[in-house]
Amino acid sequence: MTDYKYYKDRQLSLVLAPFSGGQGKLGVEKGPKYMLKHGLQKDLEELGWGTEIQSPLDEEEYVKKVKENTQDQFGIIKRPQLVGEATELIYKSVTDVLSRDRFPVTLGGDHSIAIGTVSAALDKHPNAGLLWIDAHADINTLESSPSGNLHGCPVSFLLGLNKGKHESLKSLDWVPGKLKPNKIAYIGLRDVDSGERKILKELGIKAFSMYHIDRYGINTVIEMALEAIKDPESENTPIICSYDVDSIDPLFVPATGTPVRGGLTLREGLFLAERLAETGNLISLDVVECNPDLAIQDIHVSNTISAGCAIARCALGETLL
Repeated sequence: MTDYKYYKDRQLSLVLAPFSGGQGKLGVEKGPKYMLKHGLQKDLEELGWGTEIQSPLDEEEYVKKVKENTQDQFGIIKRPQLVGEATELIYKSVTDVLSRDRFPVTLGGDHSIAIGTVSAALDKHPNAGLLWIDAHADINTLESSPSGNLHGCPVSFLLGLNKGKHESLKSLDWVPGKLKPNKIAYIGLRDVDSGERKILKELGIKAFSMYHIDRYGINTVIEMALEAIKDPESENTPIICSYDVDSIDPLFVPATGTPVRGGLTLREGLFLAERLAETGNLISLDVVECNPDLAIQDIHVSNTISAGCAIARCALGETLL
């Protein structure tokens, strides 16, 4: 059984974040309930975790708000008030979970929810490193975003890149912006906007694309990423993992909002989670962007949801043998 250095009592909280306001496709808010229906809570209990469920957002209420808040816009940026409101509620929920020394497993929803989850984890563990597992960098600023969808911007808020630049936009002022560029590493990138590429280079952020995985292999890339976010003054660096299922190739995970061909195999994606569990240093996990409504066939729903659940199980100690 994996020794989780920061969670000796193996207690976790499933934080449900059924939020779709960071992008334009309804259905992603159904991800959490589908993962629960798939048996995730029971599976985690069988791995030896005590569980509880936290529900900071009401799914029906937020679907209604997403549909009705047509005036919630800042330039081309869509729903900044709603994203600010929802992510702050998630932040408070994860903060509560961490204050009780429980492991937060946040089930999204779109990737904007990580504004709340990662901020809370960094409050508790300021020296933590962040692994962002994704086909996309999600580091657009409000100026560089080509789409205006805030699920493409959470990392820029976590880094504080938008802070103090827009006096008329207050909804995301609550975000602490404590993440340092040398404490984040990406794995699985294959669709990066030109503005994002510039930010990554200027800040010197470690980013491992599918090219690096093809060249070096998944295990070496994981080791390089862990080394990049390591705290030189601590033997056990806390690790935050925010895992977008679209990092895995759509052949295996088809029901997601922004699929990009040429991604991780399912085994590579699960090995990554297994390797993080092996460190014993994982302190927070997000699994996001499962969208059942985008499936063409029922098997696509099953494949996507089962992959999301498998990521969580592997990160929390499930092994093949």
